[in-house]
Amino acid sequence: MKHKILFEPFNIEVEVPVGSNLLRSAIEQGIHINASCGGEGVCGKCRVIIENGRVEGGLSSLLSDEDVEKGYRLACLSEVTEDITVRIPTESSLDAKSLNKVTKRFTAKIREFDLNELKDHGLFIPPIEKKYLELPEPSITDNLSDVSRLVSYLKLTHGEDKIQLSYPVIQKIPDVIREDNFKITATMERPLNENNKSRIVNIEPGDTTDKNYALAIDVGTTTVYGQLVDLTTGNIVAEKGDFNSQISYGEDVINRIVFAEKGDGLEVLQKAIVKTLNGILKYIIKKGKVEADWISTITIAGNTTMTQLLMKINPRFIRRSPYVPAATIYPPLRAMDIGFELPEHVTALLYPQISSYVGGDIVAGVMGSGMYRTDEVTLFLDIGTNAEIVIGNKDWMACAACSAGPAFEGGGVKMGMRATEGAIEDFSIDPITFEPMNITVGNIRPKGICGSGLITIVAKMFENGVIDSAGKFKQEVQTNRIRIDSDNICEYVIAWEKDSSIDRDIVINEIDIENLIRAKGAVYSGCVTLIEEVGLTIENIERVILAGGFGSYIDLEKAMTIGLIPETDPEKVTFIGNGSLMGAKMSSLTNRIRKDVANVTKMMTSFELSETPSYMDHYMASLFLPHTDIEKFPKLKERLEL
Repeated sequence: MKHKILFEPFNIEVEVPVGSNLLRSAIEQGIHINASCGGEGVCGKCRVIIENGRVEGGLSSLLSDEDVEKGYRLACLSEVTEDITVRIPTESSLDAKSLNKVTKRFTAKIREFDLNELKDHGLFIPPIEKKYLELPEPSITDNLSDVSRLVSYLKLTHGEDKIQLSYPVIQKIPDVIREDNFKITATMERPLNENNKSRIVNIEPGDTTDKNYALAIDVGTTTVYGQLVDLTTGNIVAEKGDFNSQISYGEDVINRIVFAEKGDGLEVLQKAIVKTLNGILKYIIKKGKVEADWISTITIAGNTTMTQLLMKINPRFIRRSPYVPAATIYPPLRAMDIGFELPEHVTALLYPQISSYVGGDIVAGVMGSGMYRTDEVTLFLDIGTNAEIVIGNKDWMACAACSAGPAFEGGGVKMGMRATEGAIEDFSIDPITFEPMNITVGNIRPKGICGSGLITIVAKMFENGVIDSAGKFKQEVQTNRIRIDSDNICEYVIAWEKDSSIDRDIVINEIDIENLIRAKGAVYSGCVTLIEEVGLTIENIERVILAGGFGSYIDLEKAMTIGLIPETDPEKVTFIGNGSLMGAKMSSLTNRIRKDVANVTKMMTSFELSETPSYMDHYMASLFLPHTDIEKFPKLKERLEL
């Protein structure tokens, strides 16, 4: 027996078996409903409104009596027992449009990828090249095999004396070389060193040397980005970002590892990420007006868990002591073998990992930022649900990772959301009336608070005396916006219901602030611990690089105000945005990077912070705004004393 579900406002109707879980039914239709806890019923973010019909279950203490009367239910706890109409409210849905918009609002330097720098240094040497050949036609006196003819001609005209052919090339060579009278284009993989052989991975009739493209992919826990790169010019032809479909099964790597351990969870997660990636590839190939056959290689960077899930490799031991990944280096392989909808000649290159929690995305960021080529002692930070930290220069490097939790991405926050349209991303407060000013992504009525907005809100409240160093609201502040909720938790109303685009007030409470303090404390103490472990101090740091999607949106001054990062001269700080994608792109454009990666991974010493005694001491000391020792933040101290 089946029942119909009509999902609004999408006007999508589907039939499902009786007893089907409402959240899973939505996921199967490609309809995203926020589910921070992976469907465990503890986060309360998958709120939906049952407009017609009824469901079995769906009630929770996370829903107020007023919510229940309005028809709200938690989708993850609801079973379909009859035909229903379900409305997905704005705060429970996900909009990927804002991922493809770039808003620059920083006073710190922004370093973008510089193609001319590669060309000026003679490094624009893509690992894949195409060579046009006009082979001599065979005759009775010249009856070499087709393969020997190709290899001999390459040696004679291009000096290539070490060549190997892939099996698919041997299969199709008799027909392809005769299609245009022995005029062909050979696609060749350049070797990493001179002692290795070049490999012919594809041949095409005629001259197609101007049709040579690569794909650069960043597989993030939350978002996935892809770029289509012209290997002839080095230019980006098309790009797109989207949310990782695995979000529906858990927002962080730990939840996904747990999901992968259950039944067919590993296969489900692998299919989810492949679906997201193929959707991105299809879009950018169409937008770039190229054919899939013109793509020669795809470079992929992702954290250790995302890489293993993509490869359908059991990730369970990543989260268990002694935290051992399945592999740190992966050989080149056919993209189609992973699940990419690409021709069989396309080679997939995966960035190597360092440890269970310092993955290929960080290695790619280090390569893309150029910190491995400089004498300056550099602190590299990629901040997200997990924070990865690297310190060093061209001679040495040390790295570590710490779990910051979901607060920076809107998780663990009552009115938290991702940085999509309607998210409060900037905030100010009147020091006299304590009235707020909210700026949202897309400049529409607010729906909630994103991670960067949360940092700014807490920083402004602290600077203006609304909260104390422990993150508690000061009761003497004269404003009706500070109140006690039904659970006896103190909160501040950022936007009244009439000013929001949802059906209730938007608030920030003391638990939200406490979660942020814990998250920022983890990052700050990770930085300080790693710096101390290599025998340095904050003053020894000559350059700071912030990477990652979230790192590109935080306000630098506000981040220092709450004690997220050590206080330093803003002139030392550089934002590089998506360092993982930058590194993947660079690897598709220069073989030199591929050679350097091996050396960089060998020199990176990994520290396990949980096994480092001083880490917990630093963590406990940083559970205040900005820290128990204000002397560590002299510029902030000066501002507070004015």
